Amino acid sequence: MEIQSLGATEEVTGSCHLVTVGDYRILLDCGMFQGNHGSEMRNREPFPFEASGIDAVVLSHAHIDHSGRLPMLANAGFSGPVYTHRATRDLCDILLRDSAYLNEKSVEWENRRRQRKHMPLIEALYTQEDAARVMKQFRGLAYDEPRQILPGIGLCLRDAGHILGSAIVELTLTEGEVRRKLVFSGDLGQSGMPILRDPSLVEEADLVLMESTYGDRLHREPRQTHEEIRDIVAQAGHARGNILIPAFAVGRTQALLYWMATHYEEAGLAAWQVFLDSPLAIRATNVYYRHSDLYDREAARLWGRNGKRKLLPNLSYSRTTAQSIAINRIRSGAIIVAGSGMCNGGRIKYHLKNNLWRKEAHIIILGYQARGTPGRALVDGAKSIRIFGESIRVGATIHTVGGLSAHADQGELVSWYRGFRNRPPVALVHGESEALQALAERLSTESGAEVTIMKKNQNIRLDKLPSKRTKPHAQ
Repeated sequence: MEIQSLGATEEVTGSCHLVTVGDYRILLDCGMFQGNHGSEMRNREPFPFEASGIDAVVLSHAHIDHSGRLPMLANAGFSGPVYTHRATRDLCDILLRDSAYLNEKSVEWENRRRQRKHMPLIEALYTQEDAARVMKQFRGLAYDEPRQILPGIGLCLRDAGHILGSAIVELTLTEGEVRRKLVFSGDLGQSGMPILRDPSLVEEADLVLMESTYGDRLHREPRQTHEEIRDIVAQAGHARGNILIPAFAVGRTQALLYWMATHYEEAGLAAWQVFLDSPLAIRATNVYYRHSDLYDREAARLWGRNGKRKLLPNLSYSRTTAQSIAINRIRSGAIIVAGSGMCNGGRIKYHLKNNLWRKEAHIIILGYQARGTPGRALVDGAKSIRIFGESIRVGATIHTVGGLSAHADQGELVSWYRGFRNRPPVALVHGESEALQALAERLSTESGAEVTIMKKNQNIRLDKLPSKRTKPHAQ
């Protein structure tokens, strides 16, 4: 009985962990590596296990760094079920198809370059048909409903508060006389954030596999975030420029629109044209509408009052390429929300090309930026970045606003761990080295936790861990 970490070790993307119980093998997540060109090459590497030997996948949430290699897993021989929350299933249905489409287009572009240089051609990681096919293997579950998914293996999903349908995974494992409970945090959201409920607390475990994305920092208080964004809007208005917001299509975009709706008058948003320039984000927002039962009380009231109408009277959805191109004719007074969130793809690149060099423009970075991405370069103060092969000077003002992050900060991660009454050992994943070290030190010194920072391919024998639980084993 063991768990082996195969991805998101000493880095944030590529979440993948293999759980072995007797003759059964389960994957926790099967995500893509994201960042630079080297990440693309890593995604092309074969899986370090026999895909046909995996009995089931448990998916924590829909983000591509957690779900993106599922079509490849199926192509390699995996034929079992993918257990996840129902909302995650609905989001994956659009995210995986979109990921396939973008990869097909990227490979088409790359192969044209290779043909000119007489280089061997490459194939897409997977196709839109592959993405559609793996969706047939998804099994949608609800929160807080225990289910036996294999002999001796029980599963229960708890609300992680990260994005719609995100889950903390509880696995109860039995092998002979040995019984253990493994809790995988998935990605944890902030408490008190818009739309979603706060992350659930779990009282007992024998091992906690825990994310650490922001394990080395604290987010600003919500009030400070509100004031910060309001001030940026005012600055950009005085400068007569545009505001660009690279946003992840799922989670960050919906939280941002909700923030705009609840601070519409206070932030002076009526004076602006607001564009959601992302077909994927528009489709994801429609999924959010369908799962309003997962909202917190305040969001449920707002959505109930507005129905399925747009939350902002001045919000325009840009679905077509022509609509997106037309936005670039606007020189001032536009707030443009577009993907991708790390500026390494999607329509935001075109808007950056047209605005980044302008001193009157403002760029708001809302979320985590992986190393090697243009977004990370902007956060780190780059004087120029390359967009479509052209070096673009950074003349715009860059703002990093962490208060709307979908990830818990260090204090919230520690607080979530303190919900475990029996103080189980912790295995840290999904973080860069600085975040991992800082969180490990705080968990150890303040909570007395025994902490392991997982290395790639490292395993932990669950049957060798002493059980500290007082509750009976859940079936």
